[in-house]
Amino acid sequence: MRGEDAMQETLFTVAKLEDFVPEDHPLRAIRLMVNSALAGLNGLFNEMYAESGRASVAPEKLMRALLLQVFYSIRSERQLMEQIRYNMLFRWFIGLAMEDRVWDHSVFSKNRDRLLEHAAVDKFFTEVMQLAERQGLLSKEHFTVDGTLVKAWASHKSFRPKDGQDPPPPDAGRNADTDWKGRPRSNDTHASTTDPDARLYRKSKRVEALMCYQGHTIMENRSGLVVAAVATHADGFGERQAAVAMLDALPPGKKTLAADKGYDTAGFVQACRERGVIPHVAQNLERLGGSAIDRRTTRHASYQVSQRIRKSVEEHFGWAKTIGRIRQTVYRGLRRVDLHFKLNILASNIVRMARMPGVVPGSALQGA
Repeated sequence: MRGEDAMQETLFTVAKLEDFVPEDHPLRAIRLMVNSALAGLNGLFNEMYAESGRASVAPEKLMRALLLQVFYSIRSERQLMEQIRYNMLFRWFIGLAMEDRVWDHSVFSKNRDRLLEHAAVDKFFTEVMQLAERQGLLSKEHFTVDGTLVKAWASHKSFRPKDGQDPPPPDAGRNADTDWKGRPRSNDTHASTTDPDARLYRKSKRVEALMCYQGHTIMENRSGLVVAAVATHADGFGERQAAVAMLDALPPGKKTLAADKGYDTAGFVQACRERGVIPHVAQNLERLGGSAIDRRTTRHASYQVSQRIRKSVEEHFGWAKTIGRIRQTVYRGLRRVDLHFKLNILASNIVRMARMPGVVPGSALQGA
């Protein structure tokens, strides 16, 4: 018999948000890790807010919401708030009851400066890595460094002379035609009018120049987790300079560092050796003068292992550009792009950890 196309609601319904989330849903393991890490930031959150005045949205809820935005490829905070209004899974993950009012999307804009001022995302990143270390997931001896381009929220048309001698065409509308062919343009003489921190850069002679930033990571080679991440201005020296800076932030000790051919320079190799780091960089035999390393490094079996494992760092970049939103950032300014990049890499780490056997549940994590 055909059923009726009708809906009849009961007067009262007794249900909890927990009932709407399947027992095997991947967000359950992720939520446990995230809550454990956020518990370690309680002191920081107390410093971020005044002791008097009207109560704000809990920073823990904001951080969980920002992670959801990355996990589910939500393009804007306005759309995220719309999803939270009717998505029971999102409400459960964030910690909002069914009858709780959803805050306005502008709350993120108002709190982003506070997160930047107190480096909250950086410390959240550190807390998650401490959870991984307690589980024995992190190597202290073998690492990989790599970088990627993050396209800026700025166009070629915004890249204009700093001296203002090239005004836009009059009465041409919002999307005016601009002809810069044959005119020399460089970061020394030009800057973007919409994002002055963005730089015109191309990775090789065979590709086009883009308005972009560079994102850098150091990955430990045991579990493939990123232990350090930073965004910088895009230039030909940025990758190696950022790599040295991130090395200085790691605990001292003898270690190996795998990298691609872009790091095979005498200066970078020397900087690694001065820090007690064995540079397992891929040899660039086509460069004038040859490779900066020789058989004294490449003959060891550990060098071959590093060259095989180093490619795993691309998985984080691929995930963050397809699932996350760093292929082209929607933020302007280096500080905001850096926060955006670190949040995406942190989300990639969390997803990777949640898939590892025995990580959740586990005694070290449960007691965190």
